[in-house]
Amino acid sequence: MKITVGDAMIAETTDRPLTSTPRFDFRDLQLIVAEYADPAGREEQLSDTFGSMQWLWSQDEHFRFDRGSRELSSATFFVPQLYVSVPPGRTARDRPRTRACGLRAGAAREFAMPRTTVFHCPPEATELLCLQDIDILDRELDARLGIAPDVALLVQRGAVVGWSIGDPARYLTDGFHDPQPSLPDPATRLRLAECLELVSSPLVDLVMDDDEEAWRRLRATEHALREQRNDRQRAEILRGVISRLIEDYDPEPRS
Repeated sequence: MKITVGDAMIAETTDRPLTSTPRFDFRDLQLIVAEYADPAGREEQLSDTFGSMQWLWSQDEHFRFDRGSRELSSATFFVPQLYVSVPPGRTARDRPRTRACGLRAGAAREFAMPRTTVFHCPPEATELLCLQDIDILDRELDARLGIAPDVALLVQRGAVVGWSIGDPARYLTDGFHDPQPSLPDPATRLRLAECLELVSSPLVDLVMDDDEEAWRRLRATEHALREQRNDRQRAEILRGVISRLIEDYDPEPRS
């Protein structure tokens, strides 16, 4: 199967998906699928790969292909800033089964891969879905390409139009650290869905505007994370981001 990746790159599927465990860095709202373990490793990889990257004045997803084999080597996705509420039936409409595969670029050259613009995460955080446009859900998908464990590219009309990760709480981490090997507590999944909505528009805009209901929800989530007894490491990752939001914008700062 051949697909268009970004503005002009044509790639074909292979039978070799990435095997790296995804890392959902909640502090920077990015999903890292790569073998490198730190920013220095990411920089070192650049000389041996080609693809899309965040260059000056650009806001691209990071798709890097090996210069020798032209096969996908790593990917970094960024969660967009706009949360959208979607009826359950709409997200489930005409969704093909995920097919595990890798990608091989048709040519060794740089290209642009603009970031997605909207995201949705249901209350139970079963999936994080990021799309170029919400109207994508009104049309059938051609394919869901599982390029890494629980990570899929969404293909429509022959082009990549978004990405998803199943059970995102499972891969929660801070920076480049490996996620916890254990399954997340159900409470963590609920808090993750709440936090994603709180740190994105339109709710975060209401927080900054001192909206009473938005602040009630923000403080309730922070309290729930502070009091959560199980799955403490993941809970602290979420609480760290929410606490910084409170510190930065609290209309009633504590002395």
